[in-house]
Amino acid sequence: MIGILCEKPSAAKNFAKALGGMNGSYNGEHYLIVNAVGHLYGYIDDAEKQVPAEKAKQYHSWSPDNLPWNENDLAWKYAKKPKIEDVLKKINDGLSQCDEISIATDDDPSGEGELLAWEIISHLKNIKANKFTRMFFTDEAVSSIQKSFRERKLLGTNIKCMYDDPDYKQAVYRTRWDYLSMQWTRLACAYTARGIVPRQGRLKSAMVKLVGDQLALCNAYVKKPFYQNRFKDDHDVIYTNKEETKYENKEDVPEIYTDSTVICDSKAMKSSIPPKFLDLAAMSAALAGKGLRSKTVLDTYQKMYEQQIVSYPRTDDKVITAEQFNELLPLVDKIAAVVDVNPALLTRRSPRATHVKSGGAHGANRPGTNVPVSLDALEKFGPGAKEIYELLAKNYLSTLAPDYKYEHQEGHIQKYPKFVGTANVPVEPGWKAVYGDVMAEEDETENARGLGTTAVPFVYEGANPKPKQPTMKWLMKQLEKYNVGTGATRTSIYSDVTNPRAKYPLLVDRRGKITMADCGEASYALLPDTHISDLKMTEQVYAQMADVAAGKVDSNECLHQIQQMIIDDRETMKANGSKYHEVRKQEAVENQKEHFTGTFKGKEISFSREWGGHRFTDDECAQLLEGKEITIEGLRSKTGRTYGVTGSLSQQQYKGKKFYGFKKISFTGEQSVQGTCPASWCGHQFTDEEKTALNDGRTVRAIDFKSKKGRKFKAIVHYDRLTRKIAVNEFLR
Repeated sequence: MIGILCEKPSAAKNFAKALGGMNGSYNGEHYLIVNAVGHLYGYIDDAEKQVPAEKAKQYHSWSPDNLPWNENDLAWKYAKKPKIEDVLKKINDGLSQCDEISIATDDDPSGEGELLAWEIISHLKNIKANKFTRMFFTDEAVSSIQKSFRERKLLGTNIKCMYDDPDYKQAVYRTRWDYLSMQWTRLACAYTARGIVPRQGRLKSAMVKLVGDQLALCNAYVKKPFYQNRFKDDHDVIYTNKEETKYENKEDVPEIYTDSTVICDSKAMKSSIPPKFLDLAAMSAALAGKGLRSKTVLDTYQKMYEQQIVSYPRTDDKVITAEQFNELLPLVDKIAAVVDVNPALLTRRSPRATHVKSGGAHGANRPGTNVPVSLDALEKFGPGAKEIYELLAKNYLSTLAPDYKYEHQEGHIQKYPKFVGTANVPVEPGWKAVYGDVMAEEDETENARGLGTTAVPFVYEGANPKPKQPTMKWLMKQLEKYNVGTGATRTSIYSDVTNPRAKYPLLVDRRGKITMADCGEASYALLPDTHISDLKMTEQVYAQMADVAAGKVDSNECLHQIQQMIIDDRETMKANGSKYHEVRKQEAVENQKEHFTGTFKGKEISFSREWGGHRFTDDECAQLLEGKEITIEGLRSKTGRTYGVTGSLSQQQYKGKKFYGFKKISFTGEQSVQGTCPASWCGHQFTDEEKTALNDGRTVRAIDFKSKKGRKFKAIVHYDRLTRKIAVNEFLR
């Protein structure tokens, strides 16, 4: 009897479907299927319970003086996950009957599937198996499972073969490395403010460091405008001269050029191939702008995978095999129909050498063999299912379309030959026609009309390049550039550090745009010149994992290196922490608002003496305490308009905290005559009731707003009377 151990119930169902039931006979062999529910065991979290009693006090302490840990002190004891007794009993009852136990957990690149399985097998009782095997499958399709059953790989004839399993060895090493990395979090807690836990880790710290550095560049940016003579032709193509002088003031730019004819110097046909296959990180980044959080993408994708709607999620592969290509080929037209792609566009039904190669295991992320009847039918899998499938399908289908072809034109200004310009004229849309606007990226040089015939001089206003605001898409590209983590792990960790429900989130994600959370600020302040923030750290760990798996190095020797890292980072974080606290103290002094104290409605209170840049005089403060209304004049909006405000003192609330302060009642002056809200915004026509609400300063909720690309969205909006524009309070799902 062959006992097949699956990772979760959904996998067991797919195996039963492929083999003919939860137990029975396939290919002349009897089998029995059991399943876990993910990891059933894990290392005991409390380090003091992993060491001898005499050392428990040291390992319990969070003081930096008790660090680093000695990895040889740890017993690496496991604990059961809660509420899994029934699951364990079913597994034990099933596998105790079997002569062979076959591991059929997910084949993760990190060996996580092996780890999960061996953790369970090594804790089972009354096991009589004398043969241990592994089933490798690219996905949970019937053909893949059946093949993996027939081609089971022998691991050994007793349970000790676990220690020779390369995937298990590398997974154990990575898990222990991450366990020891808890020391960095303890260091961070010691050197930051009390009451927060700035979590550190290979990926977490890398993300915080990258985002923090980029935000620092953004904050330090000082715009330095320049003015320069350039030409623009009748097709809006710009012509520049790299030797042309740049001036600080517009009035200094000399008027020395006149209109001139455009000379086309060359025309050449060029092409571009479809984008590479998307991994989970790239998909999550692309969908972040639609309000989909990375955790939502992960969870929904997993549910779709379990029904073979999409391929295996946690893959490292960037290409697919010829076999995987041929498997989907008969389904192409059906997939195209679901995402509204004209099959006539898919004229290249043969593998592209850039996208289809030998090797790999699961293959890149792509549509599954179970094609849905429609996008609407995917809603049952959860939020974002339609968007995930549409993006993934079009990404795959684009590889079956011709190259994008365009004519590259180069030209110059006849009178002034040093002024040159280029234009890319689309000839054949090719794969771009498949995407539509799903992943549309503007090409500044693309111009359907090409170079014009005449050009006129104008004064161009430019500036020094502004650093890019960090976004999820930007961050994922940086992590991929430095080879930090896999697409799946990046997405998973990003979901963790941006979780708004977490007690100590490190980063804040607003529709893909990233800022620092308070805990992230503290974490970032500690990271300069530390080992844990080194972007090469994860690359090093993965290299060591491969060496451990291959038996080239001893895992304990590699783990021992962490001790010196902790010693180094302890001193570095201590110094960084001192700087951080000094800065915080200075900021607190600078940001401390002046308050006025007095009696208001029979109660002694204190309120801020400043509002909107105005400092209340002693007389104004006295009037406010008497409950009178006062008018502030000469306030200035961000747009430069002056206005006045009438208001009074009142008790208010912000983030659950009550306080006394000046409260606006109405505007005066220019503000009072700035008109009313527009009749419509983003395709939504405001009703009379909604207009009244907006003009009164209240919000309006609507579900039929449309973006410039025609996509509907839901939002809560208000009318900003200072800018005279509709502004979004919150995007709704």
